[in-house]
Amino acid sequence: MKLNWTVNANGKEKSRIGARGTLKVFGLLMVVLLLMSGCAASEPAEKLYVYNWGDYIDENVLDEFETEFNVEVIYDTYATNEDLYVKLKQGGTPYDIAIPSDYMIEKMIREDLVEPIDLAQISNFAAIDDRFKDLDFDPGNKFSVPYMWGTVGIIYNTAMIDEEIDSWNALWDPKYEKQILMLDSQRDSIAVALKKLGYSINTKSLEELEAAKAALIEQKPLVLAYAGDNLKDMMIGGEAAIAFCWSGDAVYMISENEDLAYVIPKEGSNLWFDNIVIPKGAQNVEMAHKFIDFLSRPEIGQKNAEYIGYSTPNKETLALLDPEISGDKTAYPDDADLANLEVLLDLGDFIEAYNRVWTEVKSAR
Repeated sequence: MKLNWTVNANGKEKSRIGARGTLKVFGLLMVVLLLMSGCAASEPAEKLYVYNWGDYIDENVLDEFETEFNVEVIYDTYATNEDLYVKLKQGGTPYDIAIPSDYMIEKMIREDLVEPIDLAQISNFAAIDDRFKDLDFDPGNKFSVPYMWGTVGIIYNTAMIDEEIDSWNALWDPKYEKQILMLDSQRDSIAVALKKLGYSINTKSLEELEAAKAALIEQKPLVLAYAGDNLKDMMIGGEAAIAFCWSGDAVYMISENEDLAYVIPKEGSNLWFDNIVIPKGAQNVEMAHKFIDFLSRPEIGQKNAEYIGYSTPNKETLALLDPEISGDKTAYPDDADLANLEVLLDLGDFIEAYNRVWTEVKSAR
């Protein structure tokens, strides 16, 4: 807590105070000085700069960390992995912590944009389920520690749609014209089109990518909006009937509107992982390690999982969750539901083809 002390002394009044009064004033000033000294001692000795997705942490957790470690957390947010990448690639940023997704972590490792993590300093790494360790985008977890995971699927309003949705084709159905929301996210939206067509979300085929572009341009007149975080409010409020979204957002939306339902389409989808990294050039690497370990505590993971709605990779956190949460198939699907899913990979220089396609889709009339 920051306290502001103001001491006002009036010379004329002070001149009329006797010896005893002078002692009282002196004593009072000493008390004030001691209090000021104590407050100064409690002022944060360090700063930690954190860069995260919007609405992706229980901010009470940040307060707890500040209090326990006597540090001030400077917290900024971004909307997409690409926004994060551009900011860090440009350099000159002070961030000590970031939380990108799998394919972006792979790209950042390849381009030397992250610092190595000393797992010996992450005592709570042992609480992370082995299923989420040592994945292809970061073998040995040399540069990242798991934070959340989930799937991409379709959310729809059962009060507005009277059929059971099970395919990506529903997002191209003319009867839902101007009731469809798409995420304003390059890799995710292109991935949806690719899976609809039966292709890999990591294709490096120009022919397949052009087919996905054509499908998205064909769909565009049916789309109400390419949305960001506002997609949640629009679906909850019944402003749209159907959208694709991340599973954690679906959990939240369903909790706010019982008419909403989530499904992983039969053609397959994306299984994603968000991990914590330390950006290259971080100024407070030691405190960054403490923050990663703090977020990996089972009880802190519980607060974040309950607040965010996304799936925790922490087995001890999972055991702490209410069975109604841990048993929710939207957040924690069966292994059989994950069998046909792919993880997004870093495409290297071929990402420029995706950039071009997405620009052409967004600019199409």
